[in-house]
Amino acid sequence: MPNLSELLEVATEAAWAAGRHTLAYFNTTVAIEIKPDKSPVTQADKEAEQICRTIIAKHFPDHGILGEEGGESKGTVPIRWIVDPIDGTISFVRGVPLYGTLVAVEVEGEPKVGVIYLPALDEMVTGAAGMQALWNGRPCHVSAKTQMSEAMVCTYDQQAWKNQPGFERLTASAKLTRTWADCYGYVLVATGRAEVCLDPIMAIWDNAALLPVIESAGGRFTDLQGTRTIRSRTALATNGTLHEEALSFFNPPSV
Repeated sequence: MPNLSELLEVATEAAWAAGRHTLAYFNTTVAIEIKPDKSPVTQADKEAEQICRTIIAKHFPDHGILGEEGGESKGTVPIRWIVDPIDGTISFVRGVPLYGTLVAVEVEGEPKVGVIYLPALDEMVTGAAGMQALWNGRPCHVSAKTQMSEAMVCTYDQQAWKNQPGFERLTASAKLTRTWADCYGYVLVATGRAEVCLDPIMAIWDNAALLPVIESAGGRFTDLQGTRTIRSRTALATNGTLHEEALSFFNPPSV
């Protein structure tokens, strides 16, 4: 069985190679297809995922792989890779540089390794259980702010929170809110540039790399009910200090 350092090395290689490949299509007139779930996909997504799969299979042919675009291929050992080749395809096709390539590794069902690469910004953030998070090769940490009134909150789209009073309570308490989309907001939390990032609609390939990265940087990652998981439709990442307060806005005590 490979150790986490070996898995992280290959995850980093795969995310970098796939992410760099997407730049050939960035700010071009790449065609958009609409999948059955109404989400967009491009040739860049498909090719980037295949690059990840090829690199992973070269090093670990017995491992399983789950990709957003290519589905799941089963392995023969209890290790599964989870790939989102372009997290933020809508941003990507509009020429917004805040999209990312996500590669994660589950070991016996537990998310252990996460890599987030932002190709257009050339920022790489990595994390693994028991290891220090790195931002472009240097240690990174969540912020030390202890007051929600000092916090910056990030989310994908404020419209997605319509009629959700928890989000309104949270943002009213925070210093400012920014809709810096997709994985970029979580990178900001991991590197101490924001305190809270949350989303109401997520998938396992959106979440899988985020949890190890956030935790390795000293923060917390759960769903909006406070469960530490990558299998929820919601996500909340914080610097840790503000996590319980953030959860309280969505889960007020019973009267």
